[in-house]
This record gives sequence, C-alpha cells and structure tokens, in this order.
Amino acid sequence: MASAGVQPDYMRERTPSVDSASKEKEKVTPGDVELLSDSNVQAHDSYEQFYSRARPVILTALALLILGWWISSTVLKATRHRWVVQTFFAWAFILIIAFRYIPNSVVTRPVSAIWIPLVQEPFYKIPYRTRLAMGWLCLLGIVFGSAFGFPLQPGTNFGDRAINVLGLFVFQLGFWLTSKHRNHIPWPTVIVGLFLQQVIALFVLKTDAGFSIFKWIATLAGDFLNQALVGAEFFFDADTINKHWFFVNTLSSIIFFIAFIQMMYYLGVMQWVIKNFAWFFFKLMNVSGAEAVVAAASPWIGQGESACLVKPYVDLMTESELHLTMTSGFSTIAGSVLAAYINLGVPATNLVTSSVMSIPASMSISKMRIPEMEEPVTRGRVTVDRGLDGKNAPANALHAFSQGAVFGLIVAGQILTNVLTVLSLVAMINGLLTWIGRGFGIHQLTLQLILRYVFYPVTFFVGVPRHEILKVSEFFATKLIANEFAAYTALQDLMANGPNPLSPRAYTICSYGLCGFANLGSLGIQIGVLGALAPSRSKVIAQIALSAMICGFLSTLQTAGIVGMLV
Repeated sequence: MASAGVQPDYMRERTPSVDSASKEKEKVTPGDVELLSDSNVQAHDSYEQFYSRARPVILTALALLILGWWISSTVLKATRHRWVVQTFFAWAFILIIAFRYIPNSVVTRPVSAIWIPLVQEPFYKIPYRTRLAMGWLCLLGIVFGSAFGFPLQPGTNFGDRAINVLGLFVFQLGFWLTSKHRNHIPWPTVIVGLFLQQVIALFVLKTDAGFSIFKWIATLAGDFLNQALVGAEFFFDADTINKHWFFVNTLSSIIFFIAFIQMMYYLGVMQWVIKNFAWFFFKLMNVSGAEAVVAAASPWIGQGESACLVKPYVDLMTESELHLTMTSGFSTIAGSVLAAYINLGVPATNLVTSSVMSIPASMSISKMRIPEMEEPVTRGRVTVDRGLDGKNAPANALHAFSQGAVFGLIVAGQILTNVLTVLSLVAMINGLLTWIGRGFGIHQLTLQLILRYVFYPVTFFVGVPRHEILKVSEFFATKLIANEFAAYTALQDLMANGPNPLSPRAYTICSYGLCGFANLGSLGIQIGVLGALAPSRSKVIAQIALSAMICGFLSTLQTAGIVGMLV
C-alpha cells in the first residue's frame, strides 16, 4: 500500500509531469499558428474558386431542368390543364436564374428611358392636391364601373349594388373619423390600396387565369404546413391527427414553420424575398419592407407565421408597423386551414379571393387608423441580419433549423396559453350575461346575441338583402366571438339542413365576410406571437391589439362589400 501523498510507480510512469506538459505546449510556436492559419485560408480560397467555377454550371443545369419540366408538364395530358400556373412559376424561376448573370440594367434602362421623362417627371410636376384628385377620380371610376358595368346576377338589382358602393364610402368615413392622427393619413396609400382591392376582385372573379394562380399558391402553402403532421403523427396517431385538434395540428405546423424560416434566414433565401417585396410595395404603396412582407404572406401562411418572416425587425417596428402587421393577420386566413373550409363546402373561389383582396385592404385601413409618424427601419431598402454573429449564431443550416424549432416551441406555448385564457374569458362573460338576462326573462343573452343587433347596420352596408340581415349578422358575431370555423360550420349547416337557407347573394357575401382570423381567440395568438418576437414592445402590442382586430374584421367585411358589387 502506498503511503499518503506518494504515487505508486505505475502512476508516476503514466502521469506526465507539469514540466513535460509545459514543454509540450512550448512546442507550438507562433510560426506554426501562422502556417495553420495560412492553410485554412488556402483551403477556403480553393473552395471559393471551385464554387465560382461550378456555380454557373449548376444554375444552368437547374434552369434547363425547370425548362424541361415545363415542356413535359405542358405536353402531358395529366398536367396539361394546369398550364397557366406551371408557365408562370417555371419562367419566373428561369428568369431569376438568368438575372443572376444578366445585369438588371438591360431591363431597367429602357424602361427608365421611357417612364421617367414621359410619365414620372410630368406627373410629379402636377400639384399634390391635383394628383390626389386624379387618384380619387380613378378610384371612383373603377368602383362605379365594377358596380354597374357588369350584368346582374339572378336575385340582384342595381339598388343592391348601390348599397355596396355607399357602404364602401361609409367604411372609409368611419376609419377617417377614428384615425389616431387624422392630419397625417397617407392618402396615396389609401387610394392605391382600395384600387388594388378592386383590381384583384376583377382579376380573380372575372378571369380563370387569376383564380388558378392564387388557388395553386394557397394549396401549395397548405400542403407545406401539413408536412408537420407527419412529425405529429409520430408522437400521437393518425386518429388524433384526423380529429384536427388545435393543440396537435396547428401548434405542430407553427413549430415546423418557424424552424424552416430560421433555416431559410441562414441560407439567405428570406433576405432575397424580403428585399424584393420591400421594393415592390415601397414603390406601389409606400410602406416599409417588413409591413409589405407580413401583409403579402398572411393569406398563405397565417397570422403567427407571417410575423416570423421579419423576426429580426419586429422588436424595431413602429406603432404603425405593428398595427399593420396585426391587421393583416386578422384580415386573412392561412393556407393550412383553407382545405378545412373547402371540405366544409365553402367555395374555394370565395376563400382565395377574399384573402388576396385583403392584402391591400389591410394596408389602407391600418394606415388610416394609425398613420406612420416615425421612420421605419425597413423603409425602401432592407438589410437582413442573418444571425451569423454572436454567441448563439448557428453553425450551419441544420443548427439554424434546430434553433428555430426551439423558438417555435416557445411561440407555440405562448399561443396555447393566450388562446385558452381568452376563450375561457368569453365563456365566463357569456355565463354572466345569461344569468343577468334571466332576471329580465331573456334566457339566451350572450355576446353573440348582442352583437347580432350591433352588426345590423354594418351588415346592411355590405349589401345583404334586408330580410336576411339578422341571420348574416349572427354569423359575423359568431366569427368574432368564437372563430370563423364555428361560423362556417353553422353557415354550411343552415345551407344544407336549415328550413330557410340564405339566398345566393347573401351566402356569397357572408362566406367572404367570414374569411379572416379576426376573433377573440386570434387576439390571444397575435399578442402571444408578437410578444415573443418583440418582448420590449409588448406594452404597445397589447394597447393596439383590439384596434387591429376590429380593423381586420372590417377589412374582410369591406372585401365582402366589394364582391357584392360584382354578384
């Protein structure tokens, strides 16, 4: 037995001394470090040279592959009927690849040579008030042309369409009266938003090409989000997935989507998308890049996921930007729930058109309610932080995907808790109202019943026939208090089994007016998502959330009123 403090011989043989360890460290000289650094630089340079040589070949092969797919899909009988969508997207990707090497000046210089001297400069020499009057005249022309320039549908007269036109102006008057900064309303943005809403309605409702393109995009987004159900089925089972539980299906899609977006940020894909959307909407509607991306993405991926597209900027958003972000989410539905409503029997045309029309509508309405009083970070030009700096920077795309999944779990948890508490609060209020109502002999006094009468004038101005206003108002109340799924279920049940189903005109307007996430449950979702993305702005988010929900709700009703001009 060795004495204390003395190592046995075998221990002394195998344990290096401090001196020997120090000598080993001293063997690594600064020159060796420089050699290692030089070798890393050389390896990186050789990789860059290989990539620069291989990149044109890879992109050319990819363009040829897309071209071959387009020719094959157009020729084959099984896919020939989708030639419009296939042509649009195939050539869009081919042109994107081509313009990696062709300078943009090839297109921009000829266009600028004509546009600037013949259109832009003469137009901006006109006084601002005159230009504004010209914009209003163009808007009036397309509104009255839509309302009275197309043949009447059965059960409709020009008096009904006149009410739709009146309702549109009443809505704008209401937004103006309740504006937070009435003297700073950006009227060009409002005019262009309303004009685009009319144009999209005409394009989608009156052309097959428009509907085919937008339906394909919505279906693609829904299919993508449904891939998350494969992972959810691993933890549960197919029967649970088929029950469409919010806790399982919706939250799984949110976690998967956020993880995917984080990976796309690392790869630089989202930066390209944001930059191009920012340029387009800045030129067209004079909104910031973050606002443009969120509003345009909301119909396809939903209110929570769309805000994640601009995650680095949410904490830097102004009050007006946050309001528009929330309004656009409330005024549309997501591609992930589109299939569910179609399965209920709601026409896909109505759902797709309503969501697309609500993009410019949400922008114009939000900017009337809370005009921009500051300078947004993403106005005009977007530089996206890919998250490559800092101690938590992802090492590669897979690491970024993993980090996104963890953040998605946090967002999903906040959504779950907010939805649970908001819906429980509504149930408590309804229970209290029912108890009070029984004292007056009213046995079913609820928020829905009260709002049924509150919404009567609003429903009148969207053009619903007079004898059906109360019925449609109740569906709108159900949508606001519960959710649009419950409202659509009740609507389809009335149409299938009710003794007095709605007329075609009332049904069309109602199905458009229900197509949005503006309800008290979604109020919790919006607060949860934006609160997780922008903790420092949580107080402002809570203050403007109710205003954004009302604006989003009225945005879908305004869309329904515009559609009423065409049916």
